[in-house]
Amino acid sequence: MPSRALLASYRRLFAAPGATAFTLAGLLGRLALSMNGVSLVVLLAERRGSYALAGTVSAAGLVTGAIGMPLLGRLVDRHGQSRVAVPAALYTVLPLAALLLCVHLGAPDWTLYLCWAACAAPNLGGMARARWAHLYRDDQAARHLANSFEQALDELCFMAGPVLAMLLCTTVAPEAGLLAAGTLGSTGALLFAAQRRTEPPLPARPLPGQRHGSPLRVPGLRVLTLTFLATGMVFGATEITTVAYADALGHKAAAGPLLGLVAAGSCLAGLLFGLLSPRRAPGERFLLGVTAMAAVLLLPLAAGLGGAGPVVLGAALFAAGTATAPTMVTGMTLVQELLPQRQFNEGMAVAVSGIVVGISAGAALAGTLAERAAPGTGYALPAGAAALALLIALTGRRHLRSSGAAENGARVVSASV
Repeated sequence: MPSRALLASYRRLFAAPGATAFTLAGLLGRLALSMNGVSLVVLLAERRGSYALAGTVSAAGLVTGAIGMPLLGRLVDRHGQSRVAVPAALYTVLPLAALLLCVHLGAPDWTLYLCWAACAAPNLGGMARARWAHLYRDDQAARHLANSFEQALDELCFMAGPVLAMLLCTTVAPEAGLLAAGTLGSTGALLFAAQRRTEPPLPARPLPGQRHGSPLRVPGLRVLTLTFLATGMVFGATEITTVAYADALGHKAAAGPLLGLVAAGSCLAGLLFGLLSPRRAPGERFLLGVTAMAAVLLLPLAAGLGGAGPVVLGAALFAAGTATAPTMVTGMTLVQELLPQRQFNEGMAVAVSGIVVGISAGAALAGTLAERAAPGTGYALPAGAAALALLIALTGRRHLRSSGAAENGARVVSASV
């Protein structure tokens, strides 16, 4: 039975002591992250009456987060996960509370940008992947399984998070989503940091006068980051467009479940992908994943332009999500192969930052388009972004070969030591 195969295969990951604890703790923080986008959009759309404002405020926070994330990643590489995650989690509470207060008091729009831009959260997903890579550093098959599992967890969070956020915002108060996200995020990060026995040890520091080197010195990482940026545009544009489209249909509360279907398709695909024994090189698998993503994202576009109802649109969004996880799993595997261990967190954060910048751009464009065009037109943005991701990956495909990855990783090591 496929379900038994899934359970048996993934159960082996948790044979390592402490794996269950850090996974559950990190899950809370990642669930909070998945609630932020929808919660902010609904809050500002309700209290300020503008999807464009909601999209651009969201974009401001994502851009500053993309800048801060690699810096936090570098600090994690140098000082350890716990010493960075704890103060970062506690700090995030302050600007979030200030944002809610500004909305309540009717403060000028610029204060919303300032508060949301000041929010920063530790990259628990990258830290969790670092822990798996350390626990199974001598087992390539287990690392592939762990990367697939982590992607499935990400999608599970982005499946449940928007639903929970919409439920809280529409049944309790528009502010309830962000309040819950802030509480869950801080609690999850603190509990994650408390799991010290699975925290990877710090790599040897460079001697005085030796160069650390930027992970972006590796050509393959630059290709991946640009491809992830376009993929992030897919995510951001899909989120805002779906909320606006559901609102136009008179089913605003359906936006959460619709976005959950995208994540559900990706979650299922990620779990199944982890069971496969990869036969192609990671670079080839990555190109196949991006190609599939560009193809299936034509389905929501067709549904939106055709004025489809929630059921048909939901089926199209579920299908569109199935190509996301294999692409992301293979991309994160490539990041691990491209970089030395001393730059793992920073390099992972750079790749995630590409996604974050893309989400911000997609959200801003989709928010503006939602107010100026027919409801389904916005789905042209994620379809176009997926095509752009494919073009970038094809252009830089020679840097994604396995032999090139090993060579480039060695170059970074030599530049760093």
